[in-house]
Amino acid sequence: MKDDNTSYDTLVELFESIERLLSRLDIYVKFPFSVAMRKIVVKAIEEVFSTLALATKQVKQGRIGKSCPR
Repeated sequence: MKDDNTSYDTLVELFESIERLLSRLDIYVKFPFSVAMRKIVVKAIEEVFSTLALATKQVKQGRIGKSCPR
């Protein structure tokens, strides 16, 4: 059960980090930016999707315990 709580806490921290990143990106996209900056923003969004896909896979495989709060 301790592992379940640790996994859940880790997942919560991951989502909080993604939220902070997306909040910062929201500021950047409101202003015109260079091609280089556009590439950085696109890469960041790609990484967010990749991370969410991995987290979803872990949850579907039952690596996040059923005892975690919902």
